[in-house]
Amino acid sequence: MSEVDDELRRERLTSFWTRWGLVVGAVILIGLAAFGGYLYWQHRQHEQAGADGEQLQAAYDALGQNDVKTAQAKLAPLAQSDVDAYRALASFTQADILLQRDDLKGAAARFATIANDASLPQPFRDLALVRQTMAEYDTLKPEAVVARLRGMAVPGNAWFGSAGEMVAVAYLRQNKRAEAGRLFGQIASEKDVPDTLRQRAVQMAGVLGVDAVGQSEDTKTQ
Repeated sequence: MSEVDDELRRERLTSFWTRWGLVVGAVILIGLAAFGGYLYWQHRQHEQAGADGEQLQAAYDALGQNDVKTAQAKLAPLAQSDVDAYRALASFTQADILLQRDDLKGAAARFATIANDASLPQPFRDLALVRQTMAEYDTLKPEAVVARLRGMAVPGNAWFGSAGEMVAVAYLRQNKRAEAGRLFGQIASEKDVPDTLRQRAVQMAGVLGVDAVGQSEDTKTQ
C-alpha cells in the first residue's frame, strides 16, 4: 500500500507539472522580473534625486551671484522632474524670479501650475495658492478671494496668517465689517502668526471695534 501511495503521488506530481509547469515557471519569471525592475527603479530614483539636488543647488548659487540666466537654465528641467519636492522648489523659484521682475501675471500662472499639480503634497499646493492669490490680489473680486482662501483662513492652518489677512481685507471690500473684525481678532490671538502680521491684525481689529490688544499680549506670554 505504501508503494502504491508513493506511485500515486509521483503520478499526480508529474501530471501537475506536465499541465501547469510552464504557467508556474512563467509566473515565477514575471515575479522575479518585476522585483528586479522595482529595485532598479528605486536605484534610479535615488540617483535622480541626487542629481536634481545638485542641479537645484547650482541654480541657487547662480542666483546668489545674480546670474539669473544660468539659474533659469538649470531650473527649467527641474520644473519637470519626477521628484516631487525638487519639481515644486524649482517652480517656486521660477515664480519668485518673475515676481522680482514685476511680472505678476507670469508669477501667478507659475504658482497656479503648482497649486493644480495633484501629485504634489497638499502643503506645497496650499502655499502656491496663497502666493498665487497675493500676485493676483489687485485683479481679483473679493468674492473670488474669499472662495479661494476661506478653507485656509482658519486658526491652526499653516497658512492662516497670510490667507486670513487677505480674506479679512476681502470682507472689508464687501463691507462685511463684522466678519473682517472677527477674523482680524483671530489672527491677533494666533501665537504662530508672525509678529508684524499680528500687529497689523491688532490695529485693524481695533479700527473695526474688536479689542484684540489683550489677546495679542496674552498670546505673546504663552
